[in-house]
Amino acid sequence: MPVVNPEKLIGLQRNADEVRNICILAHVDHGKTSLTDALIATNGIISPKLAGKIRYLDSRPDEQLRGITMESSAISLYFSLLRRSTPEAPPVQKEYLINLIDSPGHIDFSSEVSTASRLCDGALVLVDAVEGVCSQTVTVLRQTWTEHLKPLLVINKVDRLITELKMSPGEAYTHLSKLLEQVNAVIGSFFQGERMEEDLQWRERVEERVAAAAAKEAERAERKAIKGSVTEDSESVASGATGEFEEKDDEDLYFAPEKNNVIFSSAVDGWAFTVRQFASLYEKKLAIKRSVLEKVLWGDFYLEPKTKRVLGSKHLKGRALKPMFVQLVLDNIWAVYEATTGGNTGKGDPAMVEKITKSLSLTIPLHVLRSKDPRAIMTTVFSAWLPLSTAVLVSVIEHLPAPPAAQASRLPALIDASPGAKYVDPIIREAMVNTKPGEDDPVVAYVSKMVAVPASEMPQNKRKAGSAMTGEEARDLARKKRAEFERAQPAMNGDAMNGDLSEITQALGESSVTDAHGDNATDEAEGSPEHLIGFARLYSGSLSVGDSVYVLPPKFSPADPHTTPEPQKVIVTGLYLLMGRGLEALTSVPAGVVFGIGGLEGHVLKSGTVCSQLEGAVNLAGINMGSQPIVRVALEPVNPADLEKMIGGMKLLEQSDPCAQYEVLESGEHVILTAGELHLERCLKDLRERFAKCEIQAGEPIVPYRETIVSASEMSPPKSKDLPRGTVIGVTTSKQITVRLRVRPLPDVVTEFLLKNAGAIRRLYSERKEQEEGKKGMTRDVENLEAQDEADEIPAADTGMLSLLDFREKLRSAFAETKGQEHVWADVVEKIAAFGPRRTGPNLLIDATQDGTCQRFLQEFQEDFTADPEAKNDTNSKPNSDTLSPRDFSDKISYAFQLSTAQGPMCHEPTQGVAVILESVTVSAAPDSSSSARDTLGRLTGEAIKTVRDAIRQGFMDWSPRLLLAMYSCEIQASTEVLGRVYSVLARRRGRILTESLKEGTPFYLISSLLPVAESFGFGDEMRKRTSGAAQPQLVFSGFELLDEDPFWVPMTEEELEDFGEKGDRERVSRRYVDGVRGRKGLVVMGRKLVGDAEKQKTLKR
Repeated sequence: MPVVNPEKLIGLQRNADEVRNICILAHVDHGKTSLTDALIATNGIISPKLAGKIRYLDSRPDEQLRGITMESSAISLYFSLLRRSTPEAPPVQKEYLINLIDSPGHIDFSSEVSTASRLCDGALVLVDAVEGVCSQTVTVLRQTWTEHLKPLLVINKVDRLITELKMSPGEAYTHLSKLLEQVNAVIGSFFQGERMEEDLQWRERVEERVAAAAAKEAERAERKAIKGSVTEDSESVASGATGEFEEKDDEDLYFAPEKNNVIFSSAVDGWAFTVRQFASLYEKKLAIKRSVLEKVLWGDFYLEPKTKRVLGSKHLKGRALKPMFVQLVLDNIWAVYEATTGGNTGKGDPAMVEKITKSLSLTIPLHVLRSKDPRAIMTTVFSAWLPLSTAVLVSVIEHLPAPPAAQASRLPALIDASPGAKYVDPIIREAMVNTKPGEDDPVVAYVSKMVAVPASEMPQNKRKAGSAMTGEEARDLARKKRAEFERAQPAMNGDAMNGDLSEITQALGESSVTDAHGDNATDEAEGSPEHLIGFARLYSGSLSVGDSVYVLPPKFSPADPHTTPEPQKVIVTGLYLLMGRGLEALTSVPAGVVFGIGGLEGHVLKSGTVCSQLEGAVNLAGINMGSQPIVRVALEPVNPADLEKMIGGMKLLEQSDPCAQYEVLESGEHVILTAGELHLERCLKDLRERFAKCEIQAGEPIVPYRETIVSASEMSPPKSKDLPRGTVIGVTTSKQITVRLRVRPLPDVVTEFLLKNAGAIRRLYSERKEQEEGKKGMTRDVENLEAQDEADEIPAADTGMLSLLDFREKLRSAFAETKGQEHVWADVVEKIAAFGPRRTGPNLLIDATQDGTCQRFLQEFQEDFTADPEAKNDTNSKPNSDTLSPRDFSDKISYAFQLSTAQGPMCHEPTQGVAVILESVTVSAAPDSSSSARDTLGRLTGEAIKTVRDAIRQGFMDWSPRLLLAMYSCEIQASTEVLGRVYSVLARRRGRILTESLKEGTPFYLISSLLPVAESFGFGDEMRKRTSGAAQPQLVFSGFELLDEDPFWVPMTEEELEDFGEKGDRERVSRRYVDGVRGRKGLVVMGRKLVGDAEKQKTLKR
């Protein structure tokens, strides 16, 4: 294949209609990188013989070692095609630029899939013909749905049906039909869910309009308006509101071979085809139009041998005919495999090969036909008959949209979903939707992630591969060599007689081979720093090197563009064409192109938007990362002097990895958060070898837990016999404040509701704070800082926010669902004073005091503050009053509630599902009346916080405490031979089997289970070792699950004493988890000796 010059690719960027931006998405090991290799081979970058083996875009050594992709990589490809404008017109060559992004399939790197899909307009979705639809297949299909990408389905590894499963063509057709139905069922579920949501929103809008019409009618009736006009108006509003719901057609959403959006392929053998290809092959032979053949080659259509007529299934009349897809397509492919690699010896039949090549009019070189390697013959026949690159790239060009068409359909919804969408400048909106590439048009680019590139790999420091030196460079190099040789020659002539070789050695050492610039490549590679390049897509305008642009942070809103932190203006230092393992320098980039951008280091953390103007700019950085980081590990350098290196390296890693996060705990530990064990391993390797360049040791993984309470039968009696369970009366040390509160477990329905609506609670809190301040501008800065701290706590699904009224009603209905406890939770919603921890968690502070000590959170602002003006005046004048009231301590009680829910009593982990009911607060006068109320309040603040916090913890322990474990949803595909070993590994790790199903048409079982995150470290390696690599688990974080076991339970009854002994010292899993967390945090662990033998203690190194 001829090598394509990068200048040709750069020239093609100018014509946006002939550019395609696509990504390849699939489950792990479904053949993405092998398919990409075959496409790269068309541009002469690699040899076609090495396609599928070299894995060109897997540029990291650990990617090559493991055989999986860990980072999304981009490459630009050239493809030319002969096309006719009309059937009679002569064919004209058209050239296309295809920006291709290969993405990982492992669940730990699903954030890379999210970053890749946002930059593209279409997607190739690969599915293994044997394994079928897997967990990540559903994930990537959902990604294409949410990002509005147009997908092409590639059913890969069809050769496995022949070589492994030994299917006949008829069986393979049935299997492929069922596989296609599975994929379409996933797409249908997305459409059905969206349609139901739209239907619900439509009904809500109808109800709002009808209610508004009724309210307007009542208002007019009060004003004694004319009766007829009122009735007429209300009827017209109601009739307009109750219009019919518009149904959407879902026909174009599904994959069907007759629509040519399905490709059948084998990337490892280098062939692929669509129905259209075979329709053109058989068009003349069967004397049937190609358009008709395309519709009947797939499905229940049959070819009558004598008349060459196409029959439907109803007209078979009992004849055993093969479907046309089997007869005309699969039989021929099966025949090629049988002729090349079939037979008893596995070397095929040369006579059959010759017959096939003549019938297909193929020319095979003689040296290939004489080859003793049957695979070489097979791949040569297929590459000449059904080349993979042709089928895939022609389908991409014909069925996936160019940037102008894609942006016109995708961007309106994307802009409307951005923060402050109504404040976006119409000029920017129009330029983005219409893909305006002019230099005067506004520049808008989205940076999806930052990529770390060694300095030695930058274009200015690296000679182009295969390019010769210029004449001037060659003369300079020769001049240097001659001078070095002349300096070495006298030393060799004079000093060699005396045996003094030191100068000779020095002279020869100085004449080491250098490049044309005189820089030693080895030294440069050793100390090359990392440069951060933005992985970006330009939506409008034209961007050039040296341009000044604004970098918008992810929380920027055009409603208030100058809020802190105010977006900074940066100068573009470099633009790059992404070519897989290398970069090509660009001077400018037009709209619609995927490119690399330099100069954003230190200004973009993970993702951001680049815009040429600040007023009315659009923020495109709201991206769903798919998997949240759940595994925390504390790091420290082996040599303490390398601490600064490690911190700098971790900051670089956080910028270059879209999912990794770096934070410093209160204890001073430097912690990195990753998506899983494999992701953690990759991050540590990058830290040691690229970013920090020092030895780093990692501690034990820090797994998150949650604490809660339940009402269980084995609970010990209440600590206070005179008070109900969970009730505590706390008195401060000065005896001035007495607090009575009660702790109760929240109903499960309420806890789930609060977890799902954490975003709505945060928004309600912000609105309340704005109303209290009276100036929205003053509080936005505070909210931004709080949002930055709390962003990691919000689930990605919190997109639909509830209003205050809706939130109250739904919360009230959730409390009403609790059977047998209606009297306990009656009128609780109006008494809620705070949520915790961090003001948004699933715990409630309920103010049940008679005089309303704390502010009611879910009441209307006017209702709360204007209903009792005396109380408001009293509150505002509390510094000047001579006596202290319980209301003076409302914020202290709320703060103590936040502290106690953020750190539970068992092991200082956050709590959930706990209600703290404040029953009374009594404040007595100070014995020493000489001090003022202000001084007394300051002294009592700490006492009040400590007393309330301790009281909540005592009430918590009065119930039966429970630990909530972080859980992984685990999917394993395994054959019958290793099924028992899979179960044994899961049982050893305390996994729980949910479902087990046999995948129809395959020998594989699909096992779904739940596995504690604490037990998951080393799980994948153990599974692979036990099953000899036959089972590969996929772990996805699925939330927290209750471990129904009291960590502090001790045997009490005679039966329990008999079963467990007096000490009850049999290991309890929950106690082991609690002790492990307490030991890590430096808390007291009951029963554990700090010093075993004080006299014999030795250091570990002696």
